[in-house]
Amino acid sequence: MTILFDLDGTLIDSTEAILESFHRTFDLLGGSHPNDEAIQALIGHTLEDMYLGVGIEADAVETFVRTYKEHYRRISTQKTVLLPMAREAIEKAGSFARLGIVTTKTGLYSRELLEHFGVMDAFEVLIGREDVTHAKPHPEPVLKALEKMGSEPHRSWLIGDTRLDAKAAERAGVGCVGVLSGYDNEAQLQLLTPFIENNVLDAVDFLAHRAKT
Repeated sequence: MTILFDLDGTLIDSTEAILESFHRTFDLLGGSHPNDEAIQALIGHTLEDMYLGVGIEADAVETFVRTYKEHYRRISTQKTVLLPMAREAIEKAGSFARLGIVTTKTGLYSRELLEHFGVMDAFEVLIGREDVTHAKPHPEPVLKALEKMGSEPHRSWLIGDTRLDAKAAERAGVGCVGVLSGYDNEAQLQLLTPFIENNVLDAVDFLAHRAKT
């Protein structure tokens, strides 16, 4: 079995770092600050789509994204935490499956975070935004991870917290377990997957049982 994990809202909570970096860009570049709820509702999308979603004009998005990344990288390790039971989930998953990361975050920063937490070695591959042309909900990130691992979709699962994860999994032909530790709610996730757990460890426990049957 292969298990691919989303990052934000699934294994880590970087909400504070994301919000601070967003507001920092408006401090530096001007414009009306979006409220925190509007920003959080877009977490999981690409940064480009997030800025478009809060009203930044298309020709200014690149500058906002670049400014965001410069600040985010400086603060990310100090203002990001592993979600409760994430470390245990990674350890347990590694005992019966091969593991990868599929995230819309920049892969470089994602790797730095996971190395900071001492868990990067558990994962065979990490596919970030710069590694693909199309981000989730497109299947490309999932399929690229599976290709690098030599894994078959029908023997693979994605654990994630948003409809973007569930749609990408469906389009790639892999199973999906939704978790309620992130940015979408149960009703939203149920539109796309019947398998929903409270947190990532519960999701891994579910897949451990599936692996035995």
